[in-house]
Amino acid sequence: MNNVDTISIREYLTRKNIQFRERKGELITNCIFNNCDHDSKGKEAHLYFNRESSQYVCKKCGEKGNILTLAKHFGDSVQDVSLNQPSKNSKKKPKKITRTIVEQCHSNLPQNIRKYLNSRGIIDESINKYKLGWGHFYNSYWITIPVKDAGGEYLYFKLRQNPAIKKEPKYLFYPEKIESTLFGLENLKNNNDYIVICEGELDCIVLNCYGIPAITSTAGVGTFKEEWIELLKSVKHIYICFDRDDAGMRGAEELILKLKNKLSNKTIYQINFPERMTDGKDVTDYFVKYKGSEYELLNELSKYVAGREPIDVTKFNELTSADIISTLGLTIKKDEDNKLVSLICMLTAFTDSSQFNISFNAPSSTGKSYIPIEISKIFPEEDVIELGYCSPTSFFHDTAGYDKEKNIYIIDLSRKVLIFLDQPHNQLLERLRPLLSHDKKEIQLKITDKSQKSGLRTKNLLIKGYPSVIFCSAGLNIDEQEGTRFILLSPETSQEKIRDAIQEKIKKDSDNQHYNQWLESDSSRKLLKERIEAIRNEKIGDIKIINPDLIEEKFFHGKKILKPRHQRDIGRLISLVKGFALLNVWFRKREGNTIIANEDDIKEACSLWDKISESQEHNLSPFVYDIYKDVIVSAFEEKNIFDNEDEPKGLTRKEIKSEYFKVYGRMIDDWQLRQQILSMLETAGLIYEEQDPNDKRKMLIFTSEQVINSNDSSNNIVSQAGGYTNG
Repeated sequence: MNNVDTISIREYLTRKNIQFRERKGELITNCIFNNCDHDSKGKEAHLYFNRESSQYVCKKCGEKGNILTLAKHFGDSVQDVSLNQPSKNSKKKPKKITRTIVEQCHSNLPQNIRKYLNSRGIIDESINKYKLGWGHFYNSYWITIPVKDAGGEYLYFKLRQNPAIKKEPKYLFYPEKIESTLFGLENLKNNNDYIVICEGELDCIVLNCYGIPAITSTAGVGTFKEEWIELLKSVKHIYICFDRDDAGMRGAEELILKLKNKLSNKTIYQINFPERMTDGKDVTDYFVKYKGSEYELLNELSKYVAGREPIDVTKFNELTSADIISTLGLTIKKDEDNKLVSLICMLTAFTDSSQFNISFNAPSSTGKSYIPIEISKIFPEEDVIELGYCSPTSFFHDTAGYDKEKNIYIIDLSRKVLIFLDQPHNQLLERLRPLLSHDKKEIQLKITDKSQKSGLRTKNLLIKGYPSVIFCSAGLNIDEQEGTRFILLSPETSQEKIRDAIQEKIKKDSDNQHYNQWLESDSSRKLLKERIEAIRNEKIGDIKIINPDLIEEKFFHGKKILKPRHQRDIGRLISLVKGFALLNVWFRKREGNTIIANEDDIKEACSLWDKISESQEHNLSPFVYDIYKDVIVSAFEEKNIFDNEDEPKGLTRKEIKSEYFKVYGRMIDDWQLRQQILSMLETAGLIYEEQDPNDKRKMLIFTSEQVINSNDSSNNIVSQAGGYTNG
């Protein structure tokens, strides 16, 4: 053995509460390394210690060592087993449990104890997540609850008495001399919404099983430290949920007073368990015995007690599309359909899975980013993520929290509005495709990352939740895979809209302070802003549609040929219906955190969809589709209107550019016309190009769709092949 005078192995095993028996100079106990004795019966055991030398060997797994390696296994130092007393000036390192011990206790959890935890509302997934276990401490067996610090390192065990034993104390700590801390600190990471402060670790885990983020003091009620309040500054709403007994009521009053003095800008609620709980007093009783729900707990049983006043929803009236358009029109001129779709898109972020995506595609200076930016200003700032150019890796670096235990970076985009103010990198788009398609609510990714020491390394990512995503791009070319994942929009470029926008710009920049005061004092805008925050606070999960036949009838109307993209388009129409229902959440039937969309919502959504769906049918932005209708078709009709020849005359690019100038009052770049617009229209099957028979160097453009020449008395029609038929 090493030249260190140590205590005896007998003394060390006794100190660690490890039971053993002696036989012929050896101490025999169950293997503490690899769970070798999980199926041993009676006195059967396989770990042997030499009483004199402290050497040990497991005769089943072969683990060998001495008292020093054993101390290291338990997280102790050489000083902890040394006979030499430490000097007065030396600081003894506090004991901590190790990951090995935690895993060992977790693997030792008997089936009957697992069933006991299940009966308390703790599912197996949470048992494994929190590494609940079973260990021998203080001459008895206990349920082990590992407690971690903010960095994810294990600090100590909270020990819960064997449920088969009915005596005090019910809880102990291992090691003994520890400082109380917060259990469930991981629930505060990347959380700016709400947190529940409860009484007890197992209650905290039960709340987590129902998707409710919770924390608790490991020292029990009445021990919430002042410095812990700093950790709550990121959340908006704090719920106090202590046991329904004298100690719980006193503890809640004391904590509310502390929070009120420190966090006046937060909304603080106290949860009072219902009167029907005649035989129960805590979170576990509420969910297990009385079949409680998350919605009832946080909404119907919670009472505002301090901090920021909750929003009074009785002042809201039922809104229509016209109301929304009018209010948004304060800053966004014209673009009625675009601003309505954008607001509904952002609003659906506050659901579990009804979100959809928008892509604004138009040349620069047309206001494609202005619309989503202006609308985002009436949404809670913390729920909106605005990004300029973003490389694939930087997106994952900046938004990710790290789970040290699982070695994975977690990006939680649930109930967020994500706005890209410029076209993202193509690789980022590719990586986000499963998210944009709503394939799975949790998506695992592996990306390569550079480190200073070891070059490239793999980074594990977990993207959680569905955000509402809005892209703003000056590029007109849209990859088909991206195009089918978005509603394609373009800002209006009419003379009237441009004139109104210029006048608004003059008004704003002439006296910015006065303009902002006027804007913020507008009653309809203030109400809409409050309304959106109140909708978010409702925590709606799902929205049901009880008359889907009406949607089916309206969607199939006029569609002779169905396209693959219609499978996604119907999803967007349904999301619009749900968005309109969410807008009037207090005026819709409700089942817990689910509301019911009515016929008015369907009519509003279908009316809006009819206005924007024409260009979607061809996977084109409205800007490109309008060029086709207003420029190319118009010029093609005009060139062929009085021509009775069998073959129509095609358009040259010069003629198209000339017509474009006539319609829009500005020139179009030749490369943009050739490489983007004509290419996209040809891909959509709306035009085709052929060589000019009189000049092989030129290409002529023909329309592929039927066009009725209303000015021709003979009612000539251009067929899909480009020729005429006499009507």
